Amino acid sequence: MKPTTSNEIRQAFLDFFNEMNHEVVASAPLPQKDNPTLLFTNAGMNQFVDVFLGKEKRPYSRATTSQKCMRVQGKHNDLENVGPSPRHHTFFEMLGNFSFGDYFKEGAIRYGYDFLTKVCQIPADRLYFTVHTSDDDAYNIWKNEIGVPEARILRMGDKTNFWMMGDVGPCGPTSEIHYDWGPEACSCHQPNCSVLLDNDCDRWLEVWNLVFMQYDQAEDGTRTPLPKPGVDTGMGLERLTSVIQGTQANYDNDLFLAAMDKVQALLGDSDAERHEKYVGYRVIADHGRAATFLIADGVRPGAAAASYVLRMIIRRAARFGRQIGFTEPFLAEVAQVFIDQMGDHYPELRQNRDHIKRTLTQEERRFARTLDQAIVQLLSILEEMAHKKQHEITGDVAFDLYATYGLPLEITRDLIRERNVTIDEKGYVKARELHALASGSGAFKGYERGANIYGDLLVELVEGGQLAESGVEYDPYAGSRNRADVVALVQDGMVVQKLSAGDKAEIITAVTPFYVEAGGEVSDTGVIDFLDTGAQFRVDNVAKPTPGLVIHIGEVIKGEIEVGQEARLVVDDLRRSDIRRNHTATHVLHRELRAHLGTHVTQQGSLVAPDRLRFDFSHDQAVDKETLAAIEADINQAILANYPVKIHYMGQKEAIDKGAMALFGEKYGDIVRTVTIGEEGNVYSMELCGGLHVDETNDIGQFRFVHEGAVAAGVRRVEAVTGRGAQTLIAERLAVLERVEQMLNAPVSEVESRLHNILTENKNLQKEIGQLQRQVARSQFDGLLAQVQEVAGIKLLAAQVQVSEVETMREMADWFRDKAGSGVAVLAAVSNEKPVFIVTVSDDLIKRGVKAGDIVREVAQVVGGGGGGRPNMAQAGGRDVAKIPEALAIVPGLVEKALG
Repeated sequence: MKPTTSNEIRQAFLDFFNEMNHEVVASAPLPQKDNPTLLFTNAGMNQFVDVFLGKEKRPYSRATTSQKCMRVQGKHNDLENVGPSPRHHTFFEMLGNFSFGDYFKEGAIRYGYDFLTKVCQIPADRLYFTVHTSDDDAYNIWKNEIGVPEARILRMGDKTNFWMMGDVGPCGPTSEIHYDWGPEACSCHQPNCSVLLDNDCDRWLEVWNLVFMQYDQAEDGTRTPLPKPGVDTGMGLERLTSVIQGTQANYDNDLFLAAMDKVQALLGDSDAERHEKYVGYRVIADHGRAATFLIADGVRPGAAAASYVLRMIIRRAARFGRQIGFTEPFLAEVAQVFIDQMGDHYPELRQNRDHIKRTLTQEERRFARTLDQAIVQLLSILEEMAHKKQHEITGDVAFDLYATYGLPLEITRDLIRERNVTIDEKGYVKARELHALASGSGAFKGYERGANIYGDLLVELVEGGQLAESGVEYDPYAGSRNRADVVALVQDGMVVQKLSAGDKAEIITAVTPFYVEAGGEVSDTGVIDFLDTGAQFRVDNVAKPTPGLVIHIGEVIKGEIEVGQEARLVVDDLRRSDIRRNHTATHVLHRELRAHLGTHVTQQGSLVAPDRLRFDFSHDQAVDKETLAAIEADINQAILANYPVKIHYMGQKEAIDKGAMALFGEKYGDIVRTVTIGEEGNVYSMELCGGLHVDETNDIGQFRFVHEGAVAAGVRRVEAVTGRGAQTLIAERLAVLERVEQMLNAPVSEVESRLHNILTENKNLQKEIGQLQRQVARSQFDGLLAQVQEVAGIKLLAAQVQVSEVETMREMADWFRDKAGSGVAVLAAVSNEKPVFIVTVSDDLIKRGVKAGDIVREVAQVVGGGGGGRPNMAQAGGRDVAKIPEALAIVPGLVEKALG
C-alpha cells in the first residue's frame, strides 16, 4: 500500500530497510555534545562517524534512521531564506540507510530505486540520476542493472557528486536522485533546462543522495581505496513528502499544514489573508517545529551556542507573529500541533510537553519587552534616514542596536528589508571589533571594585542579550564540557575586553558546566580553551558573586582572550570524580551515623573535597574505636551493595513527606533536588542536595576513617577518604606492615603477637634499667654530699650528675631536701644531648626570698634556654652543653642576691 502521509512515509522507509536486514536506530539528539566541531546534528551519519572510521564497532553492519537535523549554525546563522523559500528549513528529518563494510554501490542503488518506485510508487520516468564523472561503476549499475535510459543518467563533477568528511579521511563519489516536476515548473527559462546546469531551477528537486565512501584521502591529496567501503545515504522527509503529495512547496505538505491551520484559526484569517501573509505563516511553522524539538532535546533559550539558536528562532517567529497580527504569545499552541502530530515517533515531545510550551511562552514574553524598546529605536533611526534620504544603516548604528537594545543583526535585517533599507555589514563587523578592543566602551562602562560591579554587569549582559534573563546558564550536572561565548572579562575590578598571557582575571561565559562551591562541596577547577586561537585559561576557582552570574577565576596561561570568542569549558573530570565519590560517601556516612549513634545525629557542616571528606555532626561524646570500626564496616557494605543513586526534582513538601533529610538552616525553593540512594520500596538514603554524585554506590570504591574528634560542645567531626584516597591510604599502611614484617622476620599473621612480646620485654628491660640507674644515682648522691658548700650560712649543692632521666634528677633533689633539711640544690645533667637543670629550695628559705623558679631561669639563660616552676621545685633546659659548668658557677651569687 502506497504511503501518503508524512508519518506513513517515514514508517514505510524504516520498515522497508528493516526488511532488508537493516537495524532501525533511534535518532540522535539535536545538540552535538560529543563532536566539538558541530553545534547540532546535521546529518544522519553523524552518530555513525566513529563506525565509519573504524573506531567503534556495532552489533550490526546495516542501519537505517530517521534523524532529527538542524543546519542553522551559531550566531551567524542565515535565517532570511526561511519563509520566502519553498524548501528552506531550520529543522528537517533526514531518512537514511547505512552500510558499514557490507553492501556497496549496487545494493545502495537497488534499494534506493526500489523504495522510490515500488514502495512510494513514484513514476520512474520522473526520476533522473547523477553520478560522478569518473564513476563508471555507478553509471553501469543504473544503466545495466536497474535499466535506466542513458538520457536520464547524468555525469557531473566534484562540486555536486563527490563527498568528503574533511580535508583528510574517508571520501568518495555520490549518486543523486532528482525528481522532475515537469517543464511547467521551470524557473530558469533555459532552452536546455537540465539537472546538469545546476542552476537551482525549480523544475528539478534533489530527493536522495547516495554517498559511496571508497577512498581514504591523505594530506597530499592522494586517495587510496578503503579496505571496507561503506554507504551513507540521506533523503529529506520534507522533500519526499512533497513529491508523494504533489506539492512543490514543502510548506504545502502535511508536515506543516496543520500548524499553519492552527495559526489561521488563532488569528481568524480568511484564506486570502493567509495567502497574503504566507511568509509569516511559514516562518512560524518552521521555527515553531524547530524550537519544539530543540527544547524537547534539552536546549534552553540563552546567549550562546545552541541556546542562542533556540532564542533566535523563537524570537524570529515571535516577530513575524506580531507582524501578521498576534498580540499575545502563541507558539505554545503551534508546538502542541507538532507534539500531537509527531509525538508517536518522537516520544520525547509528549514527555516534555508542558516544559516545551512553558519555555516558548516565557521566551515570547521576554522578547516582547525587548522588542518594543528596540523597534521604537529602530523606527526613530529609519525616520531620520528617510528625512536625509539615506538607504543604509551604518555599521556602528546597527551594532548599537544589538549592544544597547538587544536586537540581533538577523532580526534587524528582517525588519529593514521590508523598507528597502540595507545595513553596512562590514561596518557592523568593524564596530563589533572596535568594541571588543576598547576596554570599558559600548555596553561596558567599567566598574570599580567596591561598587556593585557584578550586579550591574549582570543587568547589562541580560539587557544586551548576551545572557538569558535568568543569567548564566549554570548546568554542572549535564557533563564536564561545554561550549559557550565569552560575554565578559573582569580584571582588577574592571570590566575589560581583552586578556593576555599571565593576566589573572575572571571570565564570564553564557553557559558553564563548572560547579560552584555549595553545600560543603568545593568548586570545580579546569581549563577554558579557545580552539580557534590556541589560547587557554586555567580555572582555579568558580564563584557566584551575585545570583545569576558565575565567574571563572584564574590565569591566562597562553595566548590572548577577547569578549565574544567561543570557548570550550573543560572541567578537571578526574578531580570531579573524586569529589563525586566523597559527596555520595557523606550521604552514606550520615545514614550510618544515625543508625549507630541515634537519630539525634544531624549534619552540622561538611567539606567535600577531592582528597578527603569532613563531616561535622551533633553528638555529645567521643565515638569509640569499636563503634567507629562498625560504622566504617557498614558503610563499606553499603558501597558493595551497589545501590543506584538517583536524582529527582519535586516539590519540597513532597520530598519531606517521602522522608528526605533537609539540612537545618538551609534555604530551599518550592522545587527541590533530591538524591536517593537505593530503589523505590528499598530506599537506603534520601536527602535534599544540589551537589554532584556517583551513579552507583560501588563507584565510591572504599571508605576509610582517618580522624575523629571534637569541634565544639556537642559537635563531633570525622574525616575520611574514599576511592583513590582510600587506595593510597591502604597501600601506605600495607607497605608499613610489610616493612615491619621484614624487620621482625615474622609472617603477617604473627606480627601482632611478636610485637606484643617485644614491647613486653622492652618494658621489663626499661624497668630493670630504671632500677640500676637509681642505684647508680644513689651512689653518686652519696659522693655529691662532699660538694655541699655554705653560702651566707645556707647549705648549697651545685653539681652536674651523670644521669639521663629527669625523673631521676628530681628524686636526687628530694634526697637532698631530706638529708639537708634546709638548703638549695641545683643539679645539672645531659639528656638527649641537651642540658637540663633541676632546682630545689627548702620551705624556710622560700620565706627568706630564695625561689627555685628565679634561680633556674637565670641558670638556663647561660646555656641558651629557659624554664620555670614552683618556688620549691623548678626545671629548665637549654642548647649548649659545654656551658653547664659556667651556669653552675653563678649559682652562689644568685643565692646571695636572693637573700639580700
